[in-house]
Amino acid sequence: MSAQASAPTALPDPAAAPAPVRVPPARTRLLALPEARWAAASTVAFLLALPLHLLGGPAWSWGPLYAVAYLAGGWEPALEGLRALRGRTLDVDLLMIVAALGAASIGQVMDGALLIVIFATSGAVEALATARTEDSVRGLLGLAPPTATRLHPVSGAEETVEAGRLAVGDVILVRPGERVGADGRVLDGASDIDQATITGEPLPVPKAAGDEVFAGTLNGTGALRVRVERDPSDTVIARVVALVEEASRTKAPTQLFVERIEHRYALGMVAATVLVFAVPLAFGAELTGALLRAMTFMIVASPCAVVLATMPPLLSAIANAGRHGVLIKSAVVMERLGQTDRIAFDKTGTLTGGTPRLTGVVTGPGFSEAEVLSLAAAAEYRSEHPLARAIVAAAQDHPHADPHVEAYGFRSAPGCGVTATVAGREVEAGSPERLGERTAAVPDPEGTTVAVRVDGVHAGLLLFADRIRPGAPAAVTALKRLTTAPPALLTGDNHRAALAVAERTGIPRDGVRAGLLPHEKAEAVRDLGGQVLFVGDGVNDAPALAAAHTGVAMGRGGSDLALETADAVLVHDDLTAVPKAVALSRRARRLVVQNLCLAGTFIAVLVVWDLAGHLPLPLGVAGHEGSTILVGLNGLRLLRENAWRE
Repeated sequence: MSAQASAPTALPDPAAAPAPVRVPPARTRLLALPEARWAAASTVAFLLALPLHLLGGPAWSWGPLYAVAYLAGGWEPALEGLRALRGRTLDVDLLMIVAALGAASIGQVMDGALLIVIFATSGAVEALATARTEDSVRGLLGLAPPTATRLHPVSGAEETVEAGRLAVGDVILVRPGERVGADGRVLDGASDIDQATITGEPLPVPKAAGDEVFAGTLNGTGALRVRVERDPSDTVIARVVALVEEASRTKAPTQLFVERIEHRYALGMVAATVLVFAVPLAFGAELTGALLRAMTFMIVASPCAVVLATMPPLLSAIANAGRHGVLIKSAVVMERLGQTDRIAFDKTGTLTGGTPRLTGVVTGPGFSEAEVLSLAAAAEYRSEHPLARAIVAAAQDHPHADPHVEAYGFRSAPGCGVTATVAGREVEAGSPERLGERTAAVPDPEGTTVAVRVDGVHAGLLLFADRIRPGAPAAVTALKRLTTAPPALLTGDNHRAALAVAERTGIPRDGVRAGLLPHEKAEAVRDLGGQVLFVGDGVNDAPALAAAHTGVAMGRGGSDLALETADAVLVHDDLTAVPKAVALSRRARRLVVQNLCLAGTFIAVLVVWDLAGHLPLPLGVAGHEGSTILVGLNGLRLLRENAWRE
C-alpha cells in the first residue's frame, strides 16, 4: 500500500521533497490565430451589411461593409491560391475568390460575400484544430521532468542535470513524489509507481530491484536508484510524442480524394468559364453579352450549393450529438464515424470505471467477513493507496464491520503493504506474495488480491476488481450490429483482468490483447485492419487514438492529451452514445449523398440552360440560391430529437 517506511540504507536520504508542480500546457486561443481573426472580421462585416442590403438601404451603407468582408476573408485564400499557382496547381479556394469577384463585377455582391465567409470560416476551423494538436503534444512533453538527480559513479555524489543530457548507463536517484527522469531499471530501493500515463493500469505498481520504470511516471513514497537504459530521445514518452505527431500529419484517404477532386474541378471550371467567354466573342458576339454569360456560368457552376450539400447534414448531426454528450470535433470526423467497420476499446477507465471495488472476501479459519474487513480497514485507514481507500469504503458499507477501531504503530512498506496494531493485535494487509500467502483457493480472481494476517496467522483474502461501466455491455452489443468484425480489447493491464472484463462485456476472448505499452497499442490498432474506431481515456491511449481511423476519448476522466488527440469526446463517459453516434453519422452520410445528387442536378440543369440557351441572370441566381436553400433545409433534418434515437 502507500509507503511511509524509510528507504534502504544504501540509498541517499530521501528527504520528503515536494512533488513537482505540473504547469498545464498553454492552449491556443481561437482569436490568437490570424485565420480566425480574419474570418471573424469577414463574418461580422457580412452580417452587418446583409440586413441593410436586403432592406433596400443605400449602397454607401452596405457597400463598404461588403468590401471589408471580401478583403478580410479573401486575402489569405487568395495568397494561398497564388502560391498554389506558382506550384502549378489550382485549388477551390482561389476559384472561390475569382467567383466572388466575378459575382461582384456583375452586381451580385451578396453571393460573392457569402462564398468568402464560408471558406474563411472553414480555414479558421482547420487552423484551430492544427494548433490544438500541437498544444497537446507540447503538453505531453511536460510529463517528463526537465531535470534529474544523477549519481557520480565513484563517489555517489548527487548532481542535478537536464534530463535530456542523461546517457545510457547513468544512475539516477528518484526521490518520493518525483517523476522518473528516464526509462531504466531499478538497482536499489522499493516504491509504488503510478504509471497510468504509460500502461493505463488503475493502481500504482510495486517496484523493486530489477523492475523496469518509465520516464514521466510518478514515484510514490519510496526512494529508487535507477540505471538509465534508453536514450532520452527513445523513451516511451518520446515515442508517444512521435507517434501522435506522425499520425497528425497523415491525411485520411477521404481528404486526399477531396483534394484531387477540388483541383480537377477548379481547372475544369476555369477552362469552361474562359471558353464560355471566348467562343461567343470569336463568333462575333458583343463583349458585354459574352461577359454576362460567362459570369452567369461562373455563378451557377460555383460549388456553393455542393459545399452546403455536404455541411448542413454533418453539422446538424454534430449539433445533435453534442446535445447528447458526444462532442464531434469536425465534419470530417462525423463523416468518418459512419465508415467504422470495427471497434476497439481500452479497458481501464473506458470499459471500467478506473477505481477498484471489493468483490469478495475469503475468510480464514476462525475469522468472519466483518472481522477481517474491520481489522483491515483500521490498519489501512491512514494509507492513501487506492486499495486502502477501497477497503475502508467497503468496511463502511458493510452492515457489521467497524472501520473506526483505533490503530497504533502504523507502518508501510512500498510494494508490500501496511502493518498496524489494532485492538492489541498485530494486523498486516498487503500483497499475498510479499506476505507469503497462497491464493490458490481463490476461485479465478478477476483483479487484485490483498492478504490479511492477524498476529502472524492467515485471516483472509480481500478480492478487488475494477467496476464495469453500466452501459458497457449494451454498447458492445449495439456496436456488434453496426460493424462487420468482432470488437477488440487493447489494454496495458494483465491478461487475466482483461479476459474477465471481456467476458462481462461481450468481447470475444480472441479479441483481447493485454500487457501493451502505448506504441504496441497503436500497432495493435493498425493490425486490426479496416476502419477502426478506438475508444480510450489516458495518455497511454493517445497513439492508438491517433492511429485509429476514428478516436473517441472519455471526457470526465480522460487525460488532456487523449482529449486533444481524439476525434470525438464522450462528455458524460456514456459508452451507449458511441453506437448512436455511429448510426447518426451513417444517416448524415446518406443525406449528404441525397444533397449532392440534388445540388449536382441543379448545377447541371442551370449550366446546360446557360450554355444551350439564354439563362437570365436573375433566374440563374434564383436557381443557384434556391438549390442552396433546399439542400440546406434537407440537411437540417438531423437536428430533430428522434434522429438520435432512430
